[in-house]
Amino acid sequence: MAFALVGARVFDGDHMIDGRAVVIDGGRIAGVPDQKDLGVGIETKHVEGLLAPGFIDTQVNGGGGVLFNDERSVAGIRAIGEAHRRFGTTGFLPTFITDTRERMAEAFRAAGEALRERVPGVLGIHLEGPFINPERKGVHDPAHMRRIEDEDHAIMTSLTQGKTLVTVAPEWTGIEAVAKLAAAGILVSAGHTAGDHATIMEAYRNGLRGFTHLFNAMPPMAGREPGPVGAALDAADAWCGIIVDGHHVNDASLRVAIAAKGADRIMLVTDAMSSVGSDMTRFDLMGRTVYRAEGRLTTADGTLAGSDIDMASTVRNAVGRLGLPLRDALRMASLTPAAFLGLDRELGRIAPGYRADLVLLDDDLQVHGTWIGGRAA
Repeated sequence: MAFALVGARVFDGDHMIDGRAVVIDGGRIAGVPDQKDLGVGIETKHVEGLLAPGFIDTQVNGGGGVLFNDERSVAGIRAIGEAHRRFGTTGFLPTFITDTRERMAEAFRAAGEALRERVPGVLGIHLEGPFINPERKGVHDPAHMRRIEDEDHAIMTSLTQGKTLVTVAPEWTGIEAVAKLAAAGILVSAGHTAGDHATIMEAYRNGLRGFTHLFNAMPPMAGREPGPVGAALDAADAWCGIIVDGHHVNDASLRVAIAAKGADRIMLVTDAMSSVGSDMTRFDLMGRTVYRAEGRLTTADGTLAGSDIDMASTVRNAVGRLGLPLRDALRMASLTPAAFLGLDRELGRIAPGYRADLVLLDDDLQVHGTWIGGRAA
């Protein structure tokens, strides 16, 4: 049965508008009429604050005490989604990091089952490694890093629905492998890479679509060798994920990247670990202890191990730390990742025909409610 959300300001993906109702029918947005023009008999639900498109996070390793690498199951994915939904995330890619081929296959099977069971928020899967460069391993285990073989390609192309995103180091996998993945419909992103500018740009010309956590796990941009960062800023149609937590990247570097590419090509990601939405102070990651303190996750030697941030906090940081207009921060958390995934005709806007994935925010950008497919949490 159709119903309307009334009383809130609406950010439709482009503009802030007042005095509108958001009519939802069958899990989709039926219209955004003036409140006084609502038809007779439509149930109304009063909400206060700002209604915006739900946040989309393309890099979620865990949440709610669950790490996807450890809980390669529908139940694990569901728990992660529920943890992040509290912070406005209505669409996400559970992210599986460098591990064995057998566990990688289990992760893909779990993602496929979650999609078939329509677990709220699941949009596919993100495979971050093992096809990355050991020189830029970060917290990933180099013992499991390898080149792509036929068995790996079969696993990566096994989903029959949803989106598959794979982070690779192009200089490690080879350009031909990038092109083969892209031709199979896989979204290919460069990350954990030491590739030079020429190699990364060649991968871009052969189907590379994005860059994973820009600046992190890649060499810095230099005058004579722009490297992956320079390639990311140079590749006009490529998308870049950024972690705005005050720990992974200096705020000034993030502002420079956003100024270079704009809010339509830079998307907010969390790279969240199991600690988000939990009270844990430490956890195990591939045999290493990760410590949680003051918003940082680090191993004993100080290596950053993912992040301890949620999407609502990244939006607040984009506004408060980076000085972005709220509309840009909201786009970078919704419409921009939707476009990267090729879902921007279904997600990322409050407009007729779009899926009713929404977040309700107060003046401090705290989350007060979410809807996925028109269903409230």
